[in-house]
Amino acid sequence: MDVAVWEAGLEDLLGRVAGCFPNEQPRAQARAYVAGLLSRTERKNGWTLAEFSRDSGPQKMQRLLNEYAWNADAVRDIVAAYVAENLVEPDGVLVVDETGFLKKGDRSAGVQRQYSGTAGRIENCQLGVFAAYVSGKGRAFVDRELYLPASWTDDRARRGAAGVPRRVGFATKPLLALDMIRRFRLTCRTLRWVAGDEAYGADPELRDWLEEHQIGFVLGIRRDLEVTTAVGRRRVDELAAPVPSDAWEIYSAADGSKGPRLYDWALVDTTDRAGFENRPHQVLIRRGRDQKRELAFFLTHSPTPVPLATLVTVAGRRWGIEECFQSGKNEVGLDHYQVRLYHGWYRHITLAMLTHAWLAVTAARSRTDSPAGTPTTAATGYQRLSDSIPIADRAAPDKNLMIPFTLNEIRHLIALLREEHLPAALVTKWSNWRRRHQATARHYHFRRRIHAAQPAATPA
Repeated sequence: MDVAVWEAGLEDLLGRVAGCFPNEQPRAQARAYVAGLLSRTERKNGWTLAEFSRDSGPQKMQRLLNEYAWNADAVRDIVAAYVAENLVEPDGVLVVDETGFLKKGDRSAGVQRQYSGTAGRIENCQLGVFAAYVSGKGRAFVDRELYLPASWTDDRARRGAAGVPRRVGFATKPLLALDMIRRFRLTCRTLRWVAGDEAYGADPELRDWLEEHQIGFVLGIRRDLEVTTAVGRRRVDELAAPVPSDAWEIYSAADGSKGPRLYDWALVDTTDRAGFENRPHQVLIRRGRDQKRELAFFLTHSPTPVPLATLVTVAGRRWGIEECFQSGKNEVGLDHYQVRLYHGWYRHITLAMLTHAWLAVTAARSRTDSPAGTPTTAATGYQRLSDSIPIADRAAPDKNLMIPFTLNEIRHLIALLREEHLPAALVTKWSNWRRRHQATARHYHFRRRIHAAQPAATPA
């Protein structure tokens, strides 16, 4: 654990974005804002961040978000480049999804009663559409857009009061996602895969653009979507029953906190062709391994032939953005803001993205610098059950094994050293103790999960 190296990385990132602030006052305030986001402060809004910075009131923090002149989009572009520089891999995936921010009142930009997946019901909230890059090295946000319902874009008085620019018109969530995909592709020319849920898989414009630019995708689709097969048009939920039992393969879509998320997977060809290479779409079917046998469907397209395992990897990495939402809200106050203005939302979210990206990159670098600390019980990719069985055969974990540094652990350690001024040796000792016990727990969780799945290794 070299906290000095970690902090030097943060200084480097803050130095990269310094030019986005025209003078020293907003630049210094942005640094204080980021320090507050990394602190142990429970609620990270203007008042609590000002208190952490020992300001006499929240005015400086509020001016940073609402009044000072600085370019949040330029900061966003630097954050995206920083993530690409440190986390990009050949099989990395750009994942698009939205999250809800519960709000009171009706004056905050974009707020209205609408469905929030975060709450699982209709709530008074704002919706933000995000893009996160997910690879084997780590995951971090690279872009964001605030969704404005038609009730907002059609109301001039309401737009004006919230500071919504005149140039901003109504855009669907898939269209906002497409804009973010275009921007990230300019930053990362090697982008090969995009993933998203049903809201994005249902949009033909988004799919057409990806096909035209030879970017593969695995996008969720509704079960009533019709595709063309060798025997005519069929709903995708009619394709699962005829799949032979030996065509289903068991893969882990991703690792959860208690082991691999194991599902049965099958791939069905269609005759719907797309892209310059005129390759057909395929339907990827995921089947639960419990008694419910719940099904999920994905429309896939790849410029070149790829095995089923690759498509499962892309589908599984969609969970990465959910982990970004969780860590962004828990660690850097992504949803703690108290702003009403349109550009105020973008500024808070962008600074939270910058802080989150630094945590993600620091965690990735710590794994690279200390390969011995990587737990052998964790999947190094989304893998077949048969690849995991040797893990289950180990009776006990290595006593010296520790899980890698997580975003939560890094922020916690930084806060202990900065705010509590505890001796570095004591902080290191406690961190090693926690991570060693977490590795032991993970080993036994994985072992139990894999052993439980072994009797069903051959699909019935």
